[in-house]
Amino acid sequence: MTGVPKLVDLCMDAIADELLQADGNDDIFSVIYELPSELFDGLLPRLPPLALQKLQEKMPIDFRYSRENACDYTRVSRKRRRYDNLDAAWHTLYRNRWPNLSQQKKAVAWFNTNEEKYESIDDWQQKYWEAHFQDCVDAVAETALLPYYDGSVGEIQISACILGNIGCNGQLIKLTSNYLKFYHHCQQFGVYVRRLRLPNALCAAETCELLQNSKLGSLELQWIKSNDHVEGLCKLLNQSTETLKSIEFIHCKLSPDFVNAICESLHMKGLQAHGVEHFSIKRSSFLQVDSSPIPVGLTSFLTSGRSLHSLTLCDDHLGRNFAGGVFNALLDASASLSMLDLSENNISGFLSQFWWRSSSCSDGIGKSLQSIRVLNLRSCNLVPDDIGFLRNTLSRMPNLENLDLSDNPIEDGIGSLITYFTEISGRDLPFTDLKLENCEVSSNQMIELLGVLSTMKKPLHMLSIKGNRLGSEIGAPLGKILCTGIFALDVEDIGLGSTGFLQAVKEISEELKIAYINISNNQGGIGAAKFISSLIKHADKIVAIDAKYNLMPKESLAVISSGLKASKGRLEHLDLAGNTLCRQITDAESVLAELQNHGQFALNVLLMAAPNAPYDDDP
Repeated sequence: MTGVPKLVDLCMDAIADELLQADGNDDIFSVIYELPSELFDGLLPRLPPLALQKLQEKMPIDFRYSRENACDYTRVSRKRRRYDNLDAAWHTLYRNRWPNLSQQKKAVAWFNTNEEKYESIDDWQQKYWEAHFQDCVDAVAETALLPYYDGSVGEIQISACILGNIGCNGQLIKLTSNYLKFYHHCQQFGVYVRRLRLPNALCAAETCELLQNSKLGSLELQWIKSNDHVEGLCKLLNQSTETLKSIEFIHCKLSPDFVNAICESLHMKGLQAHGVEHFSIKRSSFLQVDSSPIPVGLTSFLTSGRSLHSLTLCDDHLGRNFAGGVFNALLDASASLSMLDLSENNISGFLSQFWWRSSSCSDGIGKSLQSIRVLNLRSCNLVPDDIGFLRNTLSRMPNLENLDLSDNPIEDGIGSLITYFTEISGRDLPFTDLKLENCEVSSNQMIELLGVLSTMKKPLHMLSIKGNRLGSEIGAPLGKILCTGIFALDVEDIGLGSTGFLQAVKEISEELKIAYINISNNQGGIGAAKFISSLIKHADKIVAIDAKYNLMPKESLAVISSGLKASKGRLEHLDLAGNTLCRQITDAESVLAELQNHGQFALNVLLMAAPNAPYDDDP
């Protein structure tokens, strides 16, 4: 038998219903603001979003917490508590409606340690209505994209599910009818929108009118490929030039005329300049042949944007001449560009003409290239000769910190990189992140590179050499670089074997600063277990270890457990899936329980049975 509801709960539910249907002049608002603090604070978590929105909109100024008066704690402590309670209520509503979005921030960081991050907004009311508005846009787009639909975007109806999430239900017929059309959500919540994802069907003149109260800071545009799409988009861009800081195109087909029109619309009124900080085109194509230069509008955009911070042209079917043109434009640019991403384009040879021009410039290299911190050339089909030109270019980037050359067949071209790192090894400004995954580098060359990296004045933050078949002789150099103070290391699938791991263990004799390491797919056997045990003992900041598919036998659990007993118990994530030991999970339950319960953090141990494969127990 269910319990009888409390009178106070019934009253609060009735207040919530009254708030949902209340008009701006209703007396209920003043009555609620006069409630004792404990009743007011208890009411907030019970309110649906629309009711909480109405209550906050009508809140008297002297009832709110003023950030400007935050230093006077005695005078604003009560207001601070009320504001914090409101923000907490919005946070709870956000977390309950979009649990996956909330959980994404809690994922293990692994090796994405240097991603560009945009400014975060610590205002859960704004975040809630912005996410709600995006849900409405996505739903409306499904109708607008239908080939037979030719009506007004604003008249498209919002689904009952979305309306129910904000407090509109079938019993509140008048309220539901007010919020039934998309245009009402634009009028009511458009003011909260800072970031927005728009498909091509909503890039229209009507959308500009619907978003006229929005202060868009970030736009993601999808499937732009016709003149009508570009015409509507340009109006929206022109309307948002004062606030727009980030723009991203995905799955678009852009002709030179389209690019010129888009870039022209980004210029601020009365100025041949723009305020865009992040510009990105991904998984798209420029409708021109490789022999053509880059569009005039893009060149102008790159050279006139003093605020441009990051430029991404990823997987856009660029050719070498287009990529070379981008570098040449940056040579003339005045922006302090921090991140350049040309990854996943077949641009072998693109640096040759750029290098000759940069060498002949009397004023030296452009400001944009001098300020670059992050350079991503992953999967660009770069060959050994390209790395020679790249080495000369890198020497003109004094602030470079992060370089990704993964998935390029650079082979013996790594010798040019060794020369580069030898030259910068003694400088004060740190080079932090290096990725050389799947580069077909030989063991001898990688050993030489690791030797140079181990002598850097400032140790690397992150190194990834996964996918290069290096063999067990790379073990000792890896042990040495672990002792330099590196934070993250990825050596997946490099053929270490048990011998390589044991050689690495011999080099570890001091406290390590490593926090994340991936040693999976190395056929490490018992040597891998001994390496993990030694690592845990010497690295008191270790957070995550990925040791999947290393052919570790059952006795490895006892070896790893001994390491945990000697550690300070900071390890949170240990992935042992796909190892031979997983076949005897039942027999190892007591050791596994000890692993999971050890230390001051809850250790997440992942186990999954290994495929049928022979165990390699080479010493």
